[in-house]
Amino acid sequence: MDYEITKLTDEAIELLKHLIAIPSVSREETEAADCLERFMNDKGLRTCREANNIWTLPDVIDDNKPTLLLNAHIDTVKPSKSWTRDPFSPTMEGDRLYGLGSNDCGGGLVMLLQAYRVLKDKDVPYNLIYMASAEEEVSGKNGFSKALPLLPHIDVAIVGEPTGLQPAIAEKGLMVIDGKAKGKAGHAARNEGVNAIYVALEDIEWIRNHRFRRKSQLLGETKMTVTILNAGTQHNVIPDTCTFTIDVRTNEFYKNSYVYAYLQKHLKSELKARSTRLSSSAIPFDHPLVRRCVEMGMTPFGSPTLSDQALMPWPSMKLGPGESSRSHTANEFICRSELEKALRTYLDLLLVNI
Repeated sequence: MDYEITKLTDEAIELLKHLIAIPSVSREETEAADCLERFMNDKGLRTCREANNIWTLPDVIDDNKPTLLLNAHIDTVKPSKSWTRDPFSPTMEGDRLYGLGSNDCGGGLVMLLQAYRVLKDKDVPYNLIYMASAEEEVSGKNGFSKALPLLPHIDVAIVGEPTGLQPAIAEKGLMVIDGKAKGKAGHAARNEGVNAIYVALEDIEWIRNHRFRRKSQLLGETKMTVTILNAGTQHNVIPDTCTFTIDVRTNEFYKNSYVYAYLQKHLKSELKARSTRLSSSAIPFDHPLVRRCVEMGMTPFGSPTLSDQALMPWPSMKLGPGESSRSHTANEFICRSELEKALRTYLDLLLVNI
């Protein structure tokens, strides 16, 4: 078995190197998706594809068994200017493989695929599906949500985001709201007009001080932060408009739609949510997969970062090699030892009733 694990890990690293070498920024993943699809076909897997989302599943789904989805994303963020290496030149130095997307989330992408290949022909008590999704980093319309209607019924999912191979069993949601405070223009030298900045400041102060009552054991409070503010055209004109942006991170107790309606009720400014679909997601503590993780010595936690979990209408958790702190950073890397441990962990975890 150790020989097979080593062989599968080496093979996964070569695939990951190929993927790193192909720029696959969100909405530009076609070539990387082609590469992954060729690899899967070469390994005898029947693939389905919608846009740049690729998945493989059994020829026949047994309706008497639950269905487990293994998911990770193909796309990356744009490389920051602080990279001191070529982000698209995969480089192995000791235990580390450097390259854009190696940690987020190339490691989970290739190791979940290898786990699928090992398990697909075994007598496991569930239907197994593997899916590589696109546009995760921008929650794009041609990403996971485009393929979702084409998938069979799914009971639970494991998402291969970097979590240090600890189960992230809850994840904060995200909602971005644009606000517009309205005033009345006037000359700054005279006591006239209504300053839209001051109108906005009242709302911003309310946002700053408000606390939602229900605090999550795993995710903490639902948090609101004003991150952008714009107003005024010149120094001697009272601004009649002030715009601002609110970053909202919801815990599992508050749906984005509820928070949006709640803010509309309490603030004077006009508000418009860019989207309310990226709500918090979670899996129960007593789910068999979580219990098995605990039996294996893992520690469940809550994740502040967003993933395709937010688009999944079923229980899900994140579990993958690498560290979230490396994601979106210069000189990103994943360790070979992390990849090998991930495959062992996935196989140990998934040989259990769900």
